[in-house]
Amino acid sequence: MEQHRTRPPQYRPRRGMPVPAQAGRGSDGDVRRGAPAARRPAPPLVQAVRRMPNPRLTGLGSGLFCGASMFALGCLDQLLFGASPTVYGVLFLPVCALTAVWVRRGDLVTAPVVVPIAFAFGLLPVADDSGGGVGGHAMGLVTALALQAGWLYGGTLVAGLIVTVRKVRLMSRRAAQRRAQAAAARRDLPPGRPSRPAG
Repeated sequence: MEQHRTRPPQYRPRRGMPVPAQAGRGSDGDVRRGAPAARRPAPPLVQAVRRMPNPRLTGLGSGLFCGASMFALGCLDQLLFGASPTVYGVLFLPVCALTAVWVRRGDLVTAPVVVPIAFAFGLLPVADDSGGGVGGHAMGLVTALALQAGWLYGGTLVAGLIVTVRKVRLMSRRAAQRRAQAAAARRDLPPGRPSRPAG
């Protein structure tokens, strides 16, 4: 009679049983070491800036915002500080910065243009009305513009610098997106097929 060969019983772990640790893997501490670290909370100043409103103004909207803000600040300066040109100039700088930050990407060029107009418009309640009438008020406005030209140039420079930084960042981001799209297109080509030359 033929005797059937019997295979030695193989050990198979059950589903509920724990699997023993393998020699090539480290302990739990090593596994945790490779896991991404938890993000640290941002500093309070950064959190406060993120909680601030972040509107996107059109070119006309940025001009209206800057002009209305400077006129309101000029009236406030007239009431509280007796039309102090220094206070008005100091308040002009953050308005310029906010105008350049809040204008949308397509209208970045308008921010340095509307800022000087808003400065002149906001000087109406601050300018000295020595002669009386429209002519005297116009002369006071021209004199105030001539004497406060430093604040005007400074605010325009602040707006121009912020707009330039935003434009450079936007251009670099678009260039990175184009490079990523070109790399993805090259990966999708079948092997051995040359890519079509541009142009």
